[in-house]
Amino acid sequence: MNNRFWRLDARPEGNGFASALSLQSAPVPEPGDGEILIRNELLSMDAGTRMWMTAREDGYQPPLPLGTPMVGLAIGRVVASRYEAFPEGALVRTFGNWADYSCVDAVMSGAVLLDEDVADKRAWFGPLGMNGWTALWGIEKTGAAKPGEKVLISAAAGATGILAVEIARLLGCETWGIAGGPEKCAYLTGELGLAGAIDYKAGNIGQALDAIGGIDVYFDNVGGAMLDDVLTRMNHYGRIAVCGLLADYGGSRTAPQEFDQVLMRRLRIEGFFSPDFMQHGPELTVRLKQWHEAGELIMPYDTTRGLENVLSAYAKLFTGGNIGKVIVELDQ
Repeated sequence: MNNRFWRLDARPEGNGFASALSLQSAPVPEPGDGEILIRNELLSMDAGTRMWMTAREDGYQPPLPLGTPMVGLAIGRVVASRYEAFPEGALVRTFGNWADYSCVDAVMSGAVLLDEDVADKRAWFGPLGMNGWTALWGIEKTGAAKPGEKVLISAAAGATGILAVEIARLLGCETWGIAGGPEKCAYLTGELGLAGAIDYKAGNIGQALDAIGGIDVYFDNVGGAMLDDVLTRMNHYGRIAVCGLLADYGGSRTAPQEFDQVLMRRLRIEGFFSPDFMQHGPELTVRLKQWHEAGELIMPYDTTRGLENVLSAYAKLFTGGNIGKVIVELDQ
């Protein structure tokens, strides 16, 4: 049996993923001690993995070596196990590979057993997965949002952004989003009931932000020039929870021109990353599952079928071609 996998051959320039990754084939690996072999069913496309493709040594994870399989979150079935806590047939989520099969160290890959009572397995990537954990932690802990405060989320139509706006609204905040295009903004205000949505592609972001009348919490998924627009509209003692840096993942480096507003407005800026609170995952999942089962935490899925189409699905994260969670469903 052969295992198809996407290999990182070069450091991509911009969104030139097709020239940097290639679809390869090799025999299905045999798990060693402490390892499990998973037949992948679903692959999660996440913007943060873009930084792993760069040569940056100062990121939150070392760069992936060239010539190795691309890493990403996967959901699948254990087909062979050398670790008794993960028996054959179990449904798991793990940091595996963009591949038909992932052979991983059960502990180091963060593998977790999944409850099969959840009807839609995709939820274990979105509301019940790291996107959900990140959204809840960033709004409630890092951003310390309180009922009645004004909360703004950038990339609000993306996987983490959609959950963050819903959670902020569920916690009693006046919630605003920034997204690209009228369709996404209409989804945020119509389907999700936000107080308002700002189309950054329409220009004049600053003028649109003025309509909010001051921001208490900014959940930042973008960084770049957008952060400058927000800094000058923050309320005193506001909090900025830095979740992602879409503007910088391709290798560019930006610095806010309005950084003095951190002092003038006595702001707190804090970055946060899911491995920092991974130990709280089970308790976060309990809360998220209650909202999800009650129909109060909605996630639209942008699903592409076939391992061979991974790169086109992945590119959507950087071109604004999706609403919600981008997933690749593998042929079984």
